[in-house]
Amino acid sequence: MAVISADVFGSPNIGVYCFCNEELAVVPPGLTKRKLKQFEYTLEVDVCTTTVGGSTLIGALVTGNSKGLLVPHTIQDYELQRIEQFAKVTVVESNWTALGNVVLANDFGAVLHPESPHELMKSLDGLQVPPFCCNIASLPFVGALAVATNKGALLSPNASKEEQSLIEGALKVAAELSTTNGGVPFVKSGILANSKGAVVGPLTRGAELMQVTKALGV
Repeated sequence: MAVISADVFGSPNIGVYCFCNEELAVVPPGLTKRKLKQFEYTLEVDVCTTTVGGSTLIGALVTGNSKGLLVPHTIQDYELQRIEQFAKVTVVESNWTALGNVVLANDFGAVLHPESPHELMKSLDGLQVPPFCCNIASLPFVGALAVATNKGALLSPNASKEEQSLIEGALKVAAELSTTNGGVPFVKSGILANSKGAVVGPLTRGAELMQVTKALGV
């Protein structure tokens, strides 16, 4: 298990550009071979390089767990075929396309935006986990305000005790509170993680790094 620091295109917001689960990291084209190898080694995953709907903002658009990925209907056929070489994929036929911002999932459960449309709720069948709706820090963007693995979850420091308890019950892991990238409460933006390792944005401070390792067990 390891934790490293890395940027994507000079940005510390690695969780906006990249997605990973226990087996796979999906990253945008243009990263150096050295960085791809770092991700592969640290997270112990295969690496798939692609855009989604022509966008490099993979982490904002894709969500899922080890049992499947959810992608927006804007994905192009060649992009879908690329990801399907590595994982089972469900295309969500909804006007909601920023799926990574509204779904928080691990292999035990999923937490969704409370106003998720029927199409998104139905797509959770592809992840093979029960869905649960709630807020984090009184906001519905649960996928942006937290990151979850099969070992733990890291939530915005503004999450209430009740929200923390609800998410722990839904995902069946313990949750800790912290920021990433030097005080950003949208913690997913600054981290890419699974149960085997983590990549954090380069602005992440020592105290935040301690919380990441404690929460996610890496």
